[in-house]
Amino acid sequence: MTEPQRQRPAISQAEYQRLSEFRYLIRRFLEFSQTQANGAGLTPRQHQALLAIKGFPGGGPVTVGDLAERLRIRHHSAVELVDRLCEAGLVVRDQDKQDHRRVLLRLTGYAEDCLADLSAAHLDELSRIEPMLRRLLSRNSGD
Repeated sequence: MTEPQRQRPAISQAEYQRLSEFRYLIRRFLEFSQTQANGAGLTPRQHQALLAIKGFPGGGPVTVGDLAERLRIRHHSAVELVDRLCEAGLVVRDQDKQDHRRVLLRLTGYAEDCLADLSAAHLDELSRIEPMLRRLLSRNSGD
């Protein structure tokens, strides 16, 4: 016995092209980001972690669990990443003064400098592709 076909709206060639172009722009930006991170002596994951810590919503303290969630990785993978960031002099672990069981992550001055340089380059690149993204995102689904 086969399952009944589920109804889905028809997808036009223009919509396929729109999705393809969106994925292309994302990949292009990610390739740029990887090259920039490598040029700064960081892995892309290290760069993402620094940005996640610095740009955490509300600017509040960040735990390893918060970092794992923001990077969409498992907790034990985040612990290993934080270990490497600490060894590289990029992150410091601080014990939470209110809850001594919690460990909070803080960027070092070196990490702040690296991240500022990388972020300036990324914002510049984002401003270059912004017009293309705006055109893609503002199109009606029927074009």
